[in-house]
Amino acid sequence: MKNEIEEQYKYIEKVRENNENKNLKYNIFTMGCQLNENDSEKICGMLEKMGYSSTENLNEADLVIFNTCCVRENAEDKLFGKVGEIKKQKEERGTIIAIGGCMMQEKHIVEKLHKSYPYVDIIFGTHTLHKLPEDIYKIQEESKKIDDVIDIDGEVYEGLPIKRNDNIKASVTIMYGCNNFCSYCIVPYVRGRERSRKPEDILNEVKDLASKGYKEITLLGQNVNSYDGGEGYKFSNLLYDVNKIQGIERIRFVSPHPKDFTDDVIEAIADCDKICKIIHLPLQSGSSKMLKVMNRKYTKEQYLELARKMQERIPNVVFSTDIIVGFAGETEEDFEDTLDVVRKIKFEQVYMFIYSRRVGTPGDKMENQVPEEIKHKRFDRLKELVESQIVENNQKYIGTIQRVLVEGTSKNNPNMLTGRTESNKVVIFEGTKDLIDKIIDLKIVSEHMWYLKGKIEM
Repeated sequence: MKNEIEEQYKYIEKVRENNENKNLKYNIFTMGCQLNENDSEKICGMLEKMGYSSTENLNEADLVIFNTCCVRENAEDKLFGKVGEIKKQKEERGTIIAIGGCMMQEKHIVEKLHKSYPYVDIIFGTHTLHKLPEDIYKIQEESKKIDDVIDIDGEVYEGLPIKRNDNIKASVTIMYGCNNFCSYCIVPYVRGRERSRKPEDILNEVKDLASKGYKEITLLGQNVNSYDGGEGYKFSNLLYDVNKIQGIERIRFVSPHPKDFTDDVIEAIADCDKICKIIHLPLQSGSSKMLKVMNRKYTKEQYLELARKMQERIPNVVFSTDIIVGFAGETEEDFEDTLDVVRKIKFEQVYMFIYSRRVGTPGDKMENQVPEEIKHKRFDRLKELVESQIVENNQKYIGTIQRVLVEGTSKNNPNMLTGRTESNKVVIFEGTKDLIDKIIDLKIVSEHMWYLKGKIEM
């Protein structure tokens, strides 16, 4: 594996020599989850080492990279639309087009690209991202189309360059792949089985980030709490060790699985002062029947008991969650069970999705699909409940002092600064720009559904 990365650094140098004094630019289009965003940071790191510089303007890009996601159906439409848009640009200026990520592990997508978009230069998969320098070099030298996708589970490669998108918050991938095979999900088929990074590699990366001034770390994995560092080293051990690193002030993690939320992990969250006490606890459905069909391996009652146990052990804990509306076979009674759990937990944040069939998953083959009209009506009812709870939850912040990580100026009001509380609430407030990238105390003075308003206490 080390030799493979050394080989790619040789290709990085060769491409850099080819690109010298040409002022070549790249544009990257990232779809999907935080894992994809983390992969894109590695892609950008490699490209910049090769002498490319980033541009937001697609029209001036000499290299366009798509890092795809295949969790939702509309991602495919978005990809094909964008690839179609840049055909003319390729004809006019010879722009190299590379498409990678999860979608490239789906045979029917690759076949469609070959048939309808033959001008795409490079297709690379989730297990061959590290070989992008070699692929680009071959395109520059030979101008031959490259398919660099493998079906076997990839290795864990260390030492790739990375260009972070943020100066104060960073994501650190701790494991790749998933063993759960939830019946609605394509991820295990495109990301492969679980492979965990070595603890020392993760901790060294976090220490390096701390030395560069990063304050908040998010540990990433498809199923972080099934992390296995070998020789009995588990996710709880990793949490304790990251918590000890000087300079890091906040630790988050996504996504855990309720079935793997063992007592030692709960204890670690309670004991570690830097771990944010908002826990992402994906529900997907509140119906035990639907959870079984989804292959989630817990019941409604077990989920509620797990939340109760955390509330008992972790002071001021709050929850966020994922919910799928309208999975195959969902009845009105099943949906009411979901609403019941939402009423009981009062989630701080709910990421709601209308079920989207994915080719290659068991859910796609189920015959009792829920009509689209019913899915959308249920989604609207869930949304209404969640929004009413957000207003209620926000009230408890008013008058309190919150530690806020200041991220920059507000997108909607350049005269205001914006940041996030430990519970991931957006706060806007008046302040000077020297506060950006710092953690400060703010008094919350009002709530406005999707954000809180804060004030610096003199």
